[in-house]
Amino acid sequence: MSNTQGDLLKEKLDQLSCHFTWGPQKETIQVNDVEYRLQDSLKFDVKYKVMSYNQLAFVNCIQGKCEEAIQNLKEAEQFLRENHKDEFERRSIITYGNSAWVHYHMGQLTEAQTYLHKLEMICKPLSDGPRYTAMIPEVYGEKGWSLLTSGNSIYYKEAKECFEKALEKDSDNTEWIMGYATALFRLESISGTPANRQQSQSVRHLRRVLQLDSDDTVAMVLLALKLRIFNQKKEATELVEEALQKTPDFPYVLRYAAKFWRLEKDVEKAIGLLKKALEITPDSIFLHHQIALCYELKLNKPTHNPFPQNGSNCEHQQKTELIRECKHHFAKVDEQRPSAVKPQLDFAQFCVKVKDYSKAEEIYDKLLKLVSISPREMQTIRLKAGLFQMHQMKSESNAITLFLEGLNIEHESSEWKMCRRHLEQWLNRKLQRNPQDNKALRIKSLLNEMDGNSP
Repeated sequence: MSNTQGDLLKEKLDQLSCHFTWGPQKETIQVNDVEYRLQDSLKFDVKYKVMSYNQLAFVNCIQGKCEEAIQNLKEAEQFLRENHKDEFERRSIITYGNSAWVHYHMGQLTEAQTYLHKLEMICKPLSDGPRYTAMIPEVYGEKGWSLLTSGNSIYYKEAKECFEKALEKDSDNTEWIMGYATALFRLESISGTPANRQQSQSVRHLRRVLQLDSDDTVAMVLLALKLRIFNQKKEATELVEEALQKTPDFPYVLRYAAKFWRLEKDVEKAIGLLKKALEITPDSIFLHHQIALCYELKLNKPTHNPFPQNGSNCEHQQKTELIRECKHHFAKVDEQRPSAVKPQLDFAQFCVKVKDYSKAEEIYDKLLKLVSISPREMQTIRLKAGLFQMHQMKSESNAITLFLEGLNIEHESSEWKMCRRHLEQWLNRKLQRNPQDNKALRIKSLLNEMDGNSP
């Protein structure tokens, strides 16, 4: 095809509703994190296999792994043919849209056009709107799950809206109700849990999922986590126990159940569940991270030795062993995914707590070199590293440099505000001691310029 034909094809592709035309795009997701999460999902989650294949195809394609993306899409199509024969055409819209885009990226324009023709034949009877797509519940629902799987909280509200649109035409579909409940669960967690269960929409919709599908064990453990907040401990505990009984080897249930017991201060039970999940998914950095946090909780717990004459030595041994376990599991995260920002920051904070400052500095130095991360993560790293330099390394100069770097990253966040606050606190201290301090005056001038004020 000529360039003109290629441009015309691109115009058609832009009309599709699929992963290549939705947010989040490469700039706003942690590609490696999403890839690992999707691979785990494909191993264990039969319900949403097609969605995972589709999103993994997108992730592989934007990393230049187009042949792998094509294989993902073939597997998605095969799964649909085997498991959703009656709904194949409706459910294949996104798979075919992604296929058209991947072939386009490979320069295989004829193949891309073939998929567009297939979409036109499918969508024509389903919609009076766009020529190559149909905004039906299956499309809205899969978009919602894709936004949730991105792991970026800025997309949770849009995900909720997608599920709402899916449910308008298919109100009893458990896939979409579960997606809607999950989006609400996460949004409520971010904004602060409502004061009582009557105000919690996620509780209502998780109960609706269980009315329609009493075997949805992920809905059980999510509901349990919510009910625990509302002091309905008896029902919450029963739900967790029932979920573990029904799906004792499902990693997602084990994770949420472990979180429930950790919040209930039963750290041993949480660790047991996480280690069981780790046997099933040995490369899961999420599990290593959570186990490390559990051991850290144990470390924070005061010990009461009944034998005071041997107590100090025994407690020292216990503390040494807990520190070793924490470091072991944090190191596993570092080994498998050095770019996983949150676990690495927790590892650095833990090292500060046990006064291993050289290791903490090593972790911060490595994090400061990361480039393919979100602006907020960059700000968080500079904020935490700056506080470490200020308080543990006693280097005001390095701290101020890092706070300024955080401030210069143009992204509105609480971390940006904290960088500014620490700079202003430092400025006030310096100028109180010496109103003519050159460095402080220069930084004050910079802050004034940011505010649009004269120096």
